[in-house]
Order: sequence, then C-alpha cells, then structure tokens
Amino acid sequence: MNFASFIASRISFRSKRTFSKLIVRIAIIGIMLGLGVMILSVAIVKGFKSEVREKIRGFAGDIQVAKLDLNASFENSPITANDTFVSRCRANRQLVSIAPFATKNGIIKANNEIEGVVMKGIDEHYNWAFIKAMLVTGTVINFKDPVDAQKQILISQYTANRLKLKVGDDFLMYFVQEPLRKRKFRIVGIFDIGVEEVDKTFVIGDLSLIKRLNNWNDNQIGGYEIRVTDFNQLTNINSAIGNIIPVALRSVTITESYQTIFDWLQLLDVNTRIILILMLLVAVINMISALLIMILERTSMIGMFKAMGATNWTIQKIFLTNAFFLIGFGLLLGNVFGLGLGMLQFKTHLFKLDQASYYMSFVPIQIDWQDIVFLNIGTLVICLLVLIVPSMLVSSISPVKAIRFK
Repeated sequence: MNFASFIASRISFRSKRTFSKLIVRIAIIGIMLGLGVMILSVAIVKGFKSEVREKIRGFAGDIQVAKLDLNASFENSPITANDTFVSRCRANRQLVSIAPFATKNGIIKANNEIEGVVMKGIDEHYNWAFIKAMLVTGTVINFKDPVDAQKQILISQYTANRLKLKVGDDFLMYFVQEPLRKRKFRIVGIFDIGVEEVDKTFVIGDLSLIKRLNNWNDNQIGGYEIRVTDFNQLTNINSAIGNIIPVALRSVTITESYQTIFDWLQLLDVNTRIILILMLLVAVINMISALLIMILERTSMIGMFKAMGATNWTIQKIFLTNAFFLIGFGLLLGNVFGLGLGMLQFKTHLFKLDQASYYMSFVPIQIDWQDIVFLNIGTLVICLLVLIVPSMLVSSISPVKAIRFK
C-alpha cells in the first residue's frame, strides 16, 4: 500500500473528527440516491419500451407483406399465396414464423349501439400464443369445425365495454361492401392488448370467412405476417426480404405501420438522458462540497505533510483516494437501493399505472446488467475526474500558515 492510499484509508475508516461527518454522509446519500434513480430510470424506460413494443409485435408481427398498390385502407387487396416465397422465408434463420392474414372493415351492432371495427382474419396455423396470453376471459377460435369457426370471434375489452358484451353473446356485424353483407357472430373470447390503437380498432375472426365475403378463391389471402428473431435487426431483415419478395408485393415493418407509437417511444430516451445528467450533477456537487470541507478541515495535516517534503500531487492523491472510498460506498448503497426496488417491482408489480394512458397496468422493469456496469463505472470516473480541480486547493496552502492553523 502506497503512502496516499494508507493515509486515505486512515482518514476514511479510523478518523474521529466529527466536523465533516455530516457533509460526508450527505454526499454518500446523494450518490446513493443518484445512482439508484439512474438505475430505476433506465430499467423503467427499457421495460416500458419493451412491453409496448412486444404488445404491438405480438398482434401485428414485425413485417407485413401485402400487395404493391396505392391501397392505404385497413382492408387488404388480395394476393395469391406464394409457396416458394413462404419456403424461402421459413428457411431463413432470422425469421421465426410467417402466416397468412387478411383484414376487412365492419360495423358491429349490439344492444342498440354500433361500433366500427376492423376484422383481422387468421387461420389455425397462426401462432396463437400471444393472443392466448392477452385473453381476459374465454378461449381462442376452435377450428375443428370449419363452419362453426366462421361464426366465432374475439373482441377487445374496450369494445366489449362500449357495447356491453360478454363471452357467449351474439351480435350482428355489417361488412361495408357492395352489396352490404351481414353475419352473426358468437363471442368466444375477450382480449386486452393494452394498446388503444389496437384494442379500439380490431376484432379477430376466421380468415376463411373474409375469403368468402370477398369472393376470393382458396389460394388468395390479404398478406403475410412475419416475425423476426432479432428486432434490433428489423431494418436489415426487411431489406433481405425485399430481395426475395415477388415483384407484385411489398413489405412494411411494424415501425412504419405504427410510426407514431415508435416515434413516441424514441422520445423517452431523451427524458432518460436528462434524468441521468441531473442525478449525476447532484452526485458531483455533493462530492465537491464534501471534498472541499475535508481539505479545509485537515489544513494542518496538509501543512505538516508539505513541511515533510510531500508534493502537492501526493496530497491531492490522498484526498482523491479518500473520495474514491466514499464514492465506492455510495455506489454500493445505490446499487442495493436501485436494484432492490427494481426487483421488488419486477416480482410484485407494486406500483400501478393507468392502462388507458400508459398501455399497461403496472410500472415495467427491465434490468440490463450491462447498463448497471456502465452506470457504476461512468459515475465513478466522472466524479473522480471532476474532483481533480477542487483537490488542487491543496497547492495554495502554505506549510507555515497551515501548521499554525487551528
């Protein structure tokens, strides 16, 4: 152990002085709260973005392939199912699944109320795992009886509340086309995605019914819904799909289809940066105050060391090492506070949210250990670098005057 480390450890752990003790404790608490809030801020924002993104991905997929035309409505133009394209997509390890779908506009009439919706038609080979997880009550469509499956439908909790419907109820849906067609449906399940743009717009039915309503043949569909393995590579994967897609088709990513939501999620990163900067400033200011008070309190010790031949940098290292011990202790407490509260929320969902405003009913948490390491190292390094300037105060202390200082 060198001279600076030895003296710093004595000051930090064996000092009996009480003048600076309160300030040091406040500095440690400031670092603890600052790091804890930074950890929670990053974890909450990441959790929130992940939850909203996964809800939209679960319902609409990552990439939708449809006909290349000027149709901007919810109702698809028909395309011919392409087995070669599907086989090439399934052979791509970057893709999880590909499934056909179609959408059609309709108006629900029930209990003297009407509601405009879009029916999303999917078949038995669709990955129903997400929809099953989002069910509030009831079951998914049973495709064992093809005729009965066309009469079954899933509606959102939003639509059920507006029309006063429940599982087992029947209602009429009018499909806007020429001539106008109506069908009677039986509610088999009620889902709650939590994303208003989805819940207020869509109901889920059988793909074969939409084919019948549109007079399509068995080989026609509205498009393909594709899921990818790595969402962060969505743009590159979409470009790769563009190289194998048939000429008459186009591919659109979910970030383009729901651009407003994903742009809003990107803005959350700005809020996180502001919080990180503010919390870091709090920690730095507290440590600067504590360091200056410790230097002034030990003016006589500084003078004695200078009289014995110690250089200014050697004395600076004593106080910087002391600050390192204090910052390290504050970081330890900050990790306990931030991670502890984060894990409590992750396990119990103690803190609730208004789902209508935030797309979910609880504060989401996603802890990334890489973020934790960067926050700890970044806080430590920045604090120590900033403290080099106030530690230069020791160079202005005269040995003769300092030894006489009481």
